[in-house]
Amino acid sequence: MKIVFVSNRLPLVIEQNENHWSVHPSSGGLVTALVPLLKRWGGTWIGWPGTSSVEAGELRRMLEEFGRREGYNVAPVPLTDEDYKYFYQGFCNEVIWPLFHDLQSLCNFRPAFWASSQKVEGTFAGVVQHIAQPDDLIWVQDYHLLTLGKVLADRGVANKTVFFLHIPFPPPDIFCKLPWRKEVLTSLLHYGVIGLQTRRDLRNFSDCVRQLLPGVEQRRTTRQARMELNGRTSVAAVFPIGIDYDEFAKAAASPGVEKRHVDLRKNYPGQQVILGVDRLDYTKGLPYRLRSFAQALEHYPDLHRKITLTQIVVPSREAVVQYQELKAEIERLVAQINGKFTQPGWVPIHHMFRHIDREELAAWYRFADVALVTSLKDGMNLVAKEYCASQLDGNGVLILSEFAGASEQLGQWAVQVNPYDIDCVADAIKLAVMMSPAERRPAMEKLRANVREQDVYWWRSQFLRVCGIHMEDAGPESGLDGKETVATHAH
Repeated sequence: MKIVFVSNRLPLVIEQNENHWSVHPSSGGLVTALVPLLKRWGGTWIGWPGTSSVEAGELRRMLEEFGRREGYNVAPVPLTDEDYKYFYQGFCNEVIWPLFHDLQSLCNFRPAFWASSQKVEGTFAGVVQHIAQPDDLIWVQDYHLLTLGKVLADRGVANKTVFFLHIPFPPPDIFCKLPWRKEVLTSLLHYGVIGLQTRRDLRNFSDCVRQLLPGVEQRRTTRQARMELNGRTSVAAVFPIGIDYDEFAKAAASPGVEKRHVDLRKNYPGQQVILGVDRLDYTKGLPYRLRSFAQALEHYPDLHRKITLTQIVVPSREAVVQYQELKAEIERLVAQINGKFTQPGWVPIHHMFRHIDREELAAWYRFADVALVTSLKDGMNLVAKEYCASQLDGNGVLILSEFAGASEQLGQWAVQVNPYDIDCVADAIKLAVMMSPAERRPAMEKLRANVREQDVYWWRSQFLRVCGIHMEDAGPESGLDGKETVATHAH
């Protein structure tokens, strides 16, 4: 048996330098966890290469060279510029993304987006049909490919096909706004296993099936639901994704990060630093967060000159008007708050809008006294876990949105907040910065233990076990029966 991974994007980045194209691996916990399976068991990763500008022959040559160099195969899905506009920007990011994050007012339910999604999923299915062998496991990743299971089944693909959703699943009153709601649910039930991040997501999915597809027979526990429709059985279950804990902990302890950590401390004498790290996106609740920080300064003047908010915003989808407007609103709020509260020698908010390298990020994680994770809704939010893994001294405090998926695992040791409640978040900031080391360390120790034990490799093995595959099935020489060996191969 081999594995075929299918995702919207291939795990690589193609760049053009002058007249020369280059390709290199992309980073991230998902790539770190899954690529070793391809290297050991064999198989192929299928996805869009991220560009339509490379001539087909040149692209094939580059990807073959990439496969030989990295030790696993990749297969490109050819998408046109129109596909990118109507499928990726349209259906994925103007329909599914806001809807599944409970922001249905931001949805654009254009029929052309749905038509494009079906066309593109047919293109993906064609590549999968060409690549997959009869005994291969097909593992589909995330919301872009919700209906691929049905498309494959309709084409006669009999492989075991499974799916993991990295974003939240909405409750019925939100999901029912989707014009193609029954089609999406029915398609999902063509996957043998449907992985979800939290028990809340499982409840929502199960309730949507019960309400919209009453013919489905269900048997549900708190972490798993067995669903039968037309002789097919699907298992929906909870698999909270983790991070590579060792990678972040080792990075935080590296000499380069140590030096940056010392330099940062010199730049903030006598202050506690509150850190926010977010991709530019309306689901992250950044305007609410900034207003909450301003409220803390307004209500608690004794915090003046004692705290600084460093907000790192990573650019994303800058061509989209909504994101341009969000960026402008963030910059306006930062200017207003700094204009009101700045004093000689103290600027309350340091705002960075740029990409930062991993060493700099690790230094900020290790240095920050408080992490402010106040997303309006998240499938998981790995920033919360990355911060905990990097807190080598154990003195940090995690302020965590109750609507982030991570709150189900970490909430009991974090300061939980409703991100919409500005007074609540302001009070949480005051509470966090006033906590003593004796209060901080036991909580951070529990947080770090959870993130370490339920890491990305634990997530992978839990998911595959429900699929009927155990890591030891790869054989004693596979290198997949221990985290350290896997981590070594992943870097």
